[in-house]
Amino acid sequence: MSNTSDFLARIPFFYEPEFKAELQEHAKVMSFNKGDVIVRDGQYVKFLPIVIKGAIRVFQQKEDREFLLYYVKAEETCTMSLAAAYFNNKSTSHGVVTEPTEVLIFPAGLIDQWQLKYPSWNRYVMNIFRKRYDELISNFEVTVFEHIDVRVMEYLKSRARNEGSNSVHFSHQQLADELGTTRVVISRILKEFERQQKIKLYRGRIDML
Repeated sequence: MSNTSDFLARIPFFYEPEFKAELQEHAKVMSFNKGDVIVRDGQYVKFLPIVIKGAIRVFQQKEDREFLLYYVKAEETCTMSLAAAYFNNKSTSHGVVTEPTEVLIFPAGLIDQWQLKYPSWNRYVMNIFRKRYDELISNFEVTVFEHIDVRVMEYLKSRARNEGSNSVHFSHQQLADELGTTRVVISRILKEFERQQKIKLYRGRIDML
């Protein structure tokens, strides 16, 4: 497992010695397994994570449907948790680990103090918010202007490229959750793609042809 000093030595964006000393004092590195819940909808945020390696899936859930917001990846923190912590509000989203993940954990009560004391923390937070804003606008445009079958195919291609394989591994329900639709819609689209010989369907796996 990494330790706090090892992680701080590798990151260029927190440069004040006093800030690094505070992180060294208050933060700790923790490991999580796939499926572990970092934060739940409706709970107060007591700590914030910065991902060292791995990923956290952040989503909202309404009845039986999930709406993906974003993934928190290496050197990032969770924007929804950050906003909730600033205003002492309850979280409005879930954060679930998607692969073995290490995070730097620190008390949420410190972040407003750091905002005033350390320019590097302020810049880091602003960059994270800007990145999430850009992602939100991009996702909104895709959702509004692209048909769902186009979104499904583009998502499959993107996953295949990222995994370096012609096969992607997830269920119809997982794909529906990623794209904010229903399993019935996804199954119908995938069967049509298979009929067109664009993909081959297996249990828990989709091969790109």
